[in-house]
Amino acid sequence: MKTFITRTITALFFVAIMLGGILWNELSFFLLFFLINFFALQEYFKLVRNIDTEYQEISPWHRYGVLVAGCAVMMAATDASFGGSGVTVGEIGWAMALIFVLILPLGEILMSKVFSLKAIGYSLLGLIYVTMPLALLVSLRLQPHTLTPVGYLIPLLLIIFIWINDTMAYIVGSLIGRTPFFPAISPKKTIEGTAGGMVLAVAAAGIFGYFWGNAWLYWPHWIGLACIAAIFGTAGDLLESRLKRLAGVKDSGSIMPGHGGFLDRFDSLLVAAPFAWIYVNFVVL
Repeated sequence: MKTFITRTITALFFVAIMLGGILWNELSFFLLFFLINFFALQEYFKLVRNIDTEYQEISPWHRYGVLVAGCAVMMAATDASFGGSGVTVGEIGWAMALIFVLILPLGEILMSKVFSLKAIGYSLLGLIYVTMPLALLVSLRLQPHTLTPVGYLIPLLLIIFIWINDTMAYIVGSLIGRTPFFPAISPKKTIEGTAGGMVLAVAAAGIFGYFWGNAWLYWPHWIGLACIAAIFGTAGDLLESRLKRLAGVKDSGSIMPGHGGFLDRFDSLLVAAPFAWIYVNFVVL
């Protein structure tokens, strides 16, 4: 009972923070995902250290330099949105990102006990896996377009569809799930639950979009975003589960009692966000 109460309180607090950051304004949206990126990157590096102990030997310069580079990439994604007529946050971010990405190998050579291209590769992979998707989500929120009357709608819908897919997959899997789906990675997932979650998420998006959401976004795009959330969100969940299995841990972190870490909460979004950005910029626009 105590665990249930803890999980419920944490979930309500999490939803309130997410909705506040997403809906308030552009700056709150950026700051929300800037912080998510910062903590999720640290959890990724912790997983990598468990997977390959050589990564524990990287220098403090390397360790903190990658975090700064990740924050700089997030700043670069804002482009000219913040900063007025002077130097913008985006310009500062681009300069910092280029500096740190270029001199990171040099710092690895000079300051690490053992020079390792593999360690640099792990760090760059973290920027690709964690930072790039969140930066694209910020870009999606801030870029000017006429698709919707409010800029936060597409990122919000993507997150909602991921949540619907996950929730429905759990419910359907609990009721009729029999056939394991990638048991070596996620033993509790079933084909029935996964398929049920996808179908119900797309159906809910299509029905709501057609009857009530068309004024906000042309209803076929509701279905398109739901398909991205269902397919690539599921892939993101499996990817993070695989990383945790390799690292030998149950959760990526413990920042949220009863719900694991930041990677546990946003694993689906990390894979779905780039495809949503591609969908909006190359299919819709």
